[in-house]
Amino acid sequence: MSSFDLSDSDFTRSDKLHEECGVFAYYSLEGNRAVNNIYMGLLALQHRGQESAGISVSDTSGEKGNIKTKKGMGLVSEVFTPQDLSNLDGNIGVGHVRYSTTGGSIPENAQPIAMNYIKGSLALVHNGNIINAKELKDEQMLRGQAHYTTSDSEVIAYEIVSERVKSDSIEEAVKNATSKLKGGYACVVMSPRKLVGIRDPFGIKPLVLGKKNNDYILASESAAIISVGGEFIRDIKPGEMITISETGLSSDESGCNKKHAHCIFEYIYFARPDSVIDGIEVHDARFKAGQALARLSDTEADLVVGVPDSGLVSAEGYAKESGIPYAFAFHKNSYIGRSFIKPTDEERKLAVQMKLSVLKSVVKGKRIILTDDSIVRGTTMKKIIEMLRKEGALSVHVRISSPPFLYPCYYGTDVPNASQLIASEHSADEICKQIGADSLIYLRIEDFKEMVGDLPVCAACFNNKYPVK
Repeated sequence: MSSFDLSDSDFTRSDKLHEECGVFAYYSLEGNRAVNNIYMGLLALQHRGQESAGISVSDTSGEKGNIKTKKGMGLVSEVFTPQDLSNLDGNIGVGHVRYSTTGGSIPENAQPIAMNYIKGSLALVHNGNIINAKELKDEQMLRGQAHYTTSDSEVIAYEIVSERVKSDSIEEAVKNATSKLKGGYACVVMSPRKLVGIRDPFGIKPLVLGKKNNDYILASESAAIISVGGEFIRDIKPGEMITISETGLSSDESGCNKKHAHCIFEYIYFARPDSVIDGIEVHDARFKAGQALARLSDTEADLVVGVPDSGLVSAEGYAKESGIPYAFAFHKNSYIGRSFIKPTDEERKLAVQMKLSVLKSVVKGKRIILTDDSIVRGTTMKKIIEMLRKEGALSVHVRISSPPFLYPCYYGTDVPNASQLIASEHSADEICKQIGADSLIYLRIEDFKEMVGDLPVCAACFNNKYPVK
């Protein structure tokens, strides 16, 4: 068995895209403590962000404006101690895990964003990116609100506060503030006695509703709701605003848009395979992507294997469609401790090493079909192919369940600039040679219909067609 160590930079950044964050909110109408459910929900969403985590809570029967917040840098299990959780009393709360795109990975940008203002207080959690954030921030700075390091999440919070002082309710303020936003976003705003969730009018970023007994849940993914013993109810509609208060649930669809553009990469990679987003089962979409890949070639091979964990489901689909046996050819050590490392080149050198090993007895003497979700820079794929050949693989044919990345994303996905995208400067044949594969085939944009049917999607990072400008 051969293995190589991949730093956090190499394995999770170099050749993978990242979602900006995940949100989880909880309201117990029965007065139960919210924090334990929020903590477990954030653990279920850890894949969406590993750089910071935070929770804000309030007791709806307590003093007005009493919001407690704990946040910090690192994984959920690193940020919160048992004592921290015991101190966060309240039956209503919001939680967040973050991966930085805009704003940088610094403690000041950890969420929730908690603010006190003349009419009270609020805490905000946000997933996505606001493309007109600079314009709004400049206006806020003229009003004396924003500061130099303001993230776009703070921009949203400041905008809500500005609207709240002239509004009759927090939901009115959220509605007026978000009407000014351009981009992809899913936000949950907590006042001391209400939760307000809202999704961008195109539905680029996911937000779902659930229930646990008499408690309501808002989350980035349905899997997080199920993980705390809740029941998934439905997706929040693009542009819809949901308000949860002591009187129950209400909906405002006045901001809904007829044109939708759901992020296709939720189905390719971001979301957990056991989630359902906008009516599409993520596992099913990835399985179908593998089937579509198999129909693009008739390459002779002995085994289909997937890069863990991102290529496993598409490998199953490829094997099913092609009739080539599926095999598990890698071991990934999931139990290596991790200390938080800021995402700079110098500090990433200190990241805890992650280990990926090839099972020699599986691949020796075999012609391999290797599936993965994407190739960003090509560095990791090249190393994996070298590992397979070292352990005796006769050939390695790479199949990617997304088209080539050619353009940046402005809505909260960490797509590097064009100079760092290997496909923007090299053809598929050139990339094939660079990574040392025997052949390379990408999924086509037209194959998305196979994955998600008629669901309207945003595929701007592949085709340069941006729904929001």
